[in-house]
Amino acid sequence: MNDWQRRVTGTIGIVVTTLLSYALIYQWGMQAYENESVLYVQALQVVIEAITTAGFGGHAPWSSPQMNAMVLFMNLTGVLFVFLAVPLFAVPVLRDAFEQRPPESFSGEGHIVLAPHTSRVEALIGELEAQDRPYVILEPDRDRAKALYMDGYPVVHGDPESVSALRGVGLEAASALVVDGRDEVDTSVILSAREISDEIKTVAVIEDRALAPYHRMAGTDHVLSPRQLLGEGLAGEIPFLLRMAEDATIGIGEDLEVAELDVEPGSPLCDQTIGHLRLRERFGIDVIGAWFDGTFESPVGPETTVDCRARLLVSGAPERIQALRREDSSTLQMRKRQRVIVVGYGQSGQAAVDVLADTEAQLTIIDAKDLPNVDVVGDARDPSVYEEADVGAADAIVIDLDDDTTTLLATLIARDANPEAHIVARANKEENERKIYRAGADYVQSLATISGRMMAATVLDREEVLSFRTKIDVVRFKAEGLAGRTLAGADVRAETGCTVVAAVRNGDVVTSLDPEAFTFRDDDQLVVVGTDEGVHRFEDSFLR
Repeated sequence: MNDWQRRVTGTIGIVVTTLLSYALIYQWGMQAYENESVLYVQALQVVIEAITTAGFGGHAPWSSPQMNAMVLFMNLTGVLFVFLAVPLFAVPVLRDAFEQRPPESFSGEGHIVLAPHTSRVEALIGELEAQDRPYVILEPDRDRAKALYMDGYPVVHGDPESVSALRGVGLEAASALVVDGRDEVDTSVILSAREISDEIKTVAVIEDRALAPYHRMAGTDHVLSPRQLLGEGLAGEIPFLLRMAEDATIGIGEDLEVAELDVEPGSPLCDQTIGHLRLRERFGIDVIGAWFDGTFESPVGPETTVDCRARLLVSGAPERIQALRREDSSTLQMRKRQRVIVVGYGQSGQAAVDVLADTEAQLTIIDAKDLPNVDVVGDARDPSVYEEADVGAADAIVIDLDDDTTTLLATLIARDANPEAHIVARANKEENERKIYRAGADYVQSLATISGRMMAATVLDREEVLSFRTKIDVVRFKAEGLAGRTLAGADVRAETGCTVVAAVRNGDVVTSLDPEAFTFRDDDQLVVVGTDEGVHRFEDSFLR
């Protein structure tokens, strides 16, 4: 029974009960106050006539004030019913008649089914749209489905656990199914999907990593636990404890890597311009782009200043990148800063602590719950908690909380208590990253971003991901759109923001691409590095 049917049934029940009750009272009142005996059906007739204001038959007028008051009350009840009928029936009928509703089915082929819509799925949608991959959202909440439909999303309202709803979004013809609901619900969705197809690729995003084996038993091909990766990533952003992770590097042949490099206060790279650093002359390394306060810029000109806390995206020979890393970290390695405060001991917080436990760091853990290993129990919004944890003496602070508003306040408090500490923080929604940076964090990572990147890398087969914590792709394309042209002639970087770092010709990786002289051939392959949006622009400009 839907909302409309329940509303109609309930209203009819109230009206019938009112009429029958009034008839009993009227029959009793006529005997008690008018000394007249009437049948129940006659009493019911008078009540209906009074409420509908159609007349009162031969019973009017009444001599007793009690009966006159009762008839007046019945008249008012009828008027009230009329006024209630407008918002309860007339308005909903008109609204439903003119309101756009999400469709109940979707037809397509090779699309990706997303169930349901979440902030993490929204991050994946950004990846899919950047690459023109078709998708449809199967959303169980009617109001959310309507809102998504009004915003232009391809959405179908239905229960993802239902086999019929999955058939309604064309699961048989889909290329993948991504589920991101509650862990126990996701297993039910996967089992329903397996009734339709044993071949479709299934991806589940889970909160509790311990449940991963049961998701696989249900038929899930890929089980992702972004919270674990997020916690490890936050710990890895403490530069004086952990060297830049080797997995933030992609090798392209034997002689070329694309890598990320953090620039910390005290580094010889800090507060220098790209031109002054002369990385190509000194190390044979090219700067593809850089992150400044979480914003990626590419290309960067020689006049661009490399701020402290910036992150460079570079390409070059593996041994030359290692040489640059050693120089960048030489000053940092001399420091003995090893006291770390972890605020929040949930799943990702525990993952961060597990990583930091393998270092020489002295850890202090703050959490609202009195859990094992928690040193200070208290609210992350309470400044006295930070005083108790001696945050002022910390070298680094990891803030890993479930609520972005609380994270903002915690970052402000931590920065006020310790202006020099290196603060890394978690954002649950991508749109809140910039605010947390402004609150004083040195590095912010979005759970939604990591989830979206993990799902995109799993669902889409054509890209290599430099790091799940960033939005940089390393993609191989055929050079057909650039055949007969040079990089300078096509003006690739200015046109797309992407960098062509290598070409594969006759099985050999060519890394020394002279922008003026190297001419591409039809059978060449290009190795392109850029953001999702940049790669999409490259495809639009040179491949379509």
